[in-house]
Amino acid sequence: MDKPITVLYVEDDEDIRDVAELALEGDDFVILSCECGEMALEKAALSNPDLLLLDVMMPDMDGPTTLKHLREMPHLESTPAIFMTAKVQPAEVKSYHDCGAIGVISKPFDPMLLADEIIKIMGRHSA
Repeated sequence: MDKPITVLYVEDDEDIRDVAELALEGDDFVILSCECGEMALEKAALSNPDLLLLDVMMPDMDGPTTLKHLREMPHLESTPAIFMTAKVQPAEVKSYHDCGAIGVISKPFDPMLLADEIIKIMGRHSA
């Protein structure tokens, strides 16, 4: 990987956010953390992330709604998005793909494998 992947990461649970940040920190990722969809929209307007990593279940604005609003920003209309959720029944996963996600990472996730899983999903998407 030649340059780090900038990830706009939206997760309302502080503990999960902290674990994911620790799992991804290093040379391969730059993490722009947000605790809600509203904050994600503010940060996204001022940045140009390579990946949108979104929790599905959040108060106020859920992940799919957040993604819909992020897609309204011209610089993010084709940015890859991955959802992280415990809701991974086939119909649910299909609905995430239908709203534009390139992949779904199930919770609880293995922090040791999170970076590899993201890179693998992004590799499949760009292939």
